[in-house]
Formats: sequence, C-alpha cells, structure tokens
Amino acid sequence: MQRATKIVATLGPASTSPEMLEKMIKGGVNVVRVNFSHGSASEHTTTVRLVREIAARLGRDVGVLADLQGPKIRVGKFVDGKVSLATGDKFIFDIECDEGNHERVGLDYKELVNDVHPGDMLLLNDGRMTMKVDAVGRTTISCTVVLGGVLSNRKGINRQGGGLSAPALTAKDMDDIKVAVGFEADFVAVSFPKNSADMYMARELVRAAGGKALMIAKVERYEAIGNLEEILKASDGVMVARGDLAVEVGDAAVPALQKRMIRMARELNKVTITATQMMESMIESPVPTRAEVSDVANAVLDGTDAVMLSAETAAGKYPLETVQMMANVCVEAEKSQAVTLDADFLNRTFTRIDQSIAMSALFVAHHLGVKAIASLTQSGSTALWMSRLNSGVPIYALTPEEGSRRRMCLYRDVKPLLIEFEHEDRDALLARAEARLIEAGVVVPGDQIVITIGEPIGKSGGTNTMKIVKIGEHSAR
Repeated sequence: MQRATKIVATLGPASTSPEMLEKMIKGGVNVVRVNFSHGSASEHTTTVRLVREIAARLGRDVGVLADLQGPKIRVGKFVDGKVSLATGDKFIFDIECDEGNHERVGLDYKELVNDVHPGDMLLLNDGRMTMKVDAVGRTTISCTVVLGGVLSNRKGINRQGGGLSAPALTAKDMDDIKVAVGFEADFVAVSFPKNSADMYMARELVRAAGGKALMIAKVERYEAIGNLEEILKASDGVMVARGDLAVEVGDAAVPALQKRMIRMARELNKVTITATQMMESMIESPVPTRAEVSDVANAVLDGTDAVMLSAETAAGKYPLETVQMMANVCVEAEKSQAVTLDADFLNRTFTRIDQSIAMSALFVAHHLGVKAIASLTQSGSTALWMSRLNSGVPIYALTPEEGSRRRMCLYRDVKPLLIEFEHEDRDALLARAEARLIEAGVVVPGDQIVITIGEPIGKSGGTNTMKIVKIGEHSAR
C-alpha cells in the first residue's frame, strides 16, 4: 500500500551525516526541514546540497522546507546559566540588564514593556513556568512567580491570550529568505503571522529574491485564530504549530483547532502540516508511547497532508527508527479511513476547466475502481486539487519539472514521477506515461487507469482532457 500521508523531518546534528540522510530518505522522509532558529547560512546551504545529491542518486524527489525563526521572544542570559524560582518569588524582567541572576534578567525583545499590563500572565519555557505581572515600568516588568521551576538562558516568553506586537518578519528572517532562495527551497514557513499582510509580505520578499517556494503559515499566535481564513487564502499551506499555539490558547483548545485548521485548509485547496511533539519520547526511547501513536494516527484521520518530526530527528538518539515508526503508523491509520467522496462533492462548484477535469477524474476513478489516477502536469495544480478529496485511488503526477515534483512531495496521496514532455502528439505521450507507470511498478498490462492531460501539451494550467484507458492499449499501437 502506498503511504498517502507525507513525513517532514527536521535536520540537525543527529541527521545530517550522508549515511543517516540516505537511511532516512529510504525510510520514508518526503520533505526535510531546515530550521533557521539554529545553525548558520553556510551550514544550511551545505546540508541542502547534500540532501539533493543523495536524493538524485537514489532516484527520489525530496522537498526542502526552510523554516524562518520569526520573532521568538526570549529572556537574556544568566551569570550562572540558569536560576531556580519558587512559587511566590518576585522576579523582574529588565531590558537594561546584561547578566541575569535570581532577581532579574534581560530581554531580547525590548518592546515587551509596552505590550503587557498588570494582571497579565506570562508563560515561559513553553508554559513550564508562569508569572503574573504586578507592575510595568519604563524599562522593567515586575512579576510574581505563579508556577515555579528552572529558568535558563534564552528561554521563550509568551503572553497568555496573545497580544504581543512583534512583527512576523524580523531582519534576520529577511536575510534568511535570501539564503533559502539561494538553495532553492521548495517551501518557506513563516513563524507567528498575525494576518494575511504578514504572508503577503513574506511572499513578496521570496519572489523579489527570485524564489518560487510555496508559502506555509505557521499558526501559533492567538490573534491568528480569528484571522485563519484570510491567512490561509494568502498562503499555500498551513503548519499546525501546536507548541507555541498551546502556550497562547491553552492545551485543551488545540485538538479542536487542529481539526478546524486541517478541514478549512483542505476546503481552500491548501496543504497542511501537523507538527510538534508527535513522537517526542523517541528523542530518548527507541519506541513511542501509545498516546503518541494515537496522536499521529488522529492527524492522519483528520486529513493532514504531512506529519512533522522536530527534535526527534534533529537531535534524538533514534532518527531513523522514528521515521520508520511514523511511516508505519500513517499506513495503518490510512487503512481505516472511510472514503466519503460522493458526500464531499455536495455543495461544491467548479468554475475552472482544469479543476473540473480534476474532480471528474476523482469521481470516475472512485466509481470504476481503477488502479491509479495519472495526472500529466506542469505545475502540479491538477494533482493538488485531486489530493484535497479522498477517492481511495492513488494519484501519480507525471511531470518534467523538477521543482514541481519536489513541491508535490508534500501533497497527500500524490506520488510525483519524472516524465519528459517532448514535442509529440497526445497518443505518443499517453503511451509514454503508461510505460512510465509500468516501469515504476504501479500498474501492469490490463489494469485500468484514469489519465488527465492538457492540450496544447506542456502548457501550465491547461488540463482539459480526461481519458479512461486500459494499460497496453496505447503501447500496443
């Protein structure tokens, strides 16, 4: 069974050796994530070059996701690296403090003093510590510790309920966009967008630098929830970034938000990545918890395009085993997923010819029970539209465009395949497509498939024909 759900793996010290990268790609990684919160531009460029070399040698397409750091609001550094604070202790955030101690610490985001008010709750270190704001001065925020613990260098701060004014794109992000375009990133993830304007700005910066990457919005701010539809419409996809989002809206609200985001994204023809702590225990353990297995399976059943691994593959002890386990869980969950295609078509309208052809192909493939859907495509749009609904039939996207194949590595239930579009007539190209599917082990002579194609051949956005064929009919001519 072809796995429909894709796997995004974050690269780091545990996974950037040529040997481990090859094993992970063979083990099921479809997209690698380059995290700009860590490492240098030259290190990321070298790593991406290595990924592309290995993927080419293996004859596989692997996408690259460049994840921008965004305005992560952090405390400064402590003299001893960390302090231990108990419930009831008084503590001060001081924008003029250079080295922190058990009484105060500096801030890398100076505007925090203008964003908070007495009574606000500050959540530190991903919610592991909580402080209540007592008073705000010109350069200080005085707090009382509500939930104590150890606070160490550079830990993050969130305000419960959101409301921080930090821009989604920092000067570092703007520089990193140029780096990402330089190594031809296939996806750029924007951290902490508040509205559609943040996504439009990021897209303009990517395009101005000469990039063609798809734009992924990381929904992790409280304010983003109210603007979800406009953010999605300004993006090509969404990452359900459950870590920072949970800190701002509360853990209990996240599962329902996850389902809502995935459902809305699919309705708007956008891709989805579900992320954060999916198999967190496998950083140290060779097996996941049953709760983690259920978490991954539920994301698959929600309809996510991809599930993402973070520290599990970047710094964990078992990066390969984690990828393999996640792949197995995805396959098992997909086996139980109901096909509700007929109901999904209700109340939908299609105004474009190419989109109408895509939906027709899904309907016919489902009701005829064909072996596969083959989409001859330039940009991959037809394959994307098909992948928004589950027909129970695998989709193979045949294209000569390397960039399109890498972008389609993120589309659920789509397998990109290389085929050269030479200046030939339609029947010759259909015969070539059939031969490519046989070569890939997808079909055998006698199998029935649905093919979509556009004329004139090679024109992007021109899909206008659907054909039902039995393998061997064209090649026998």
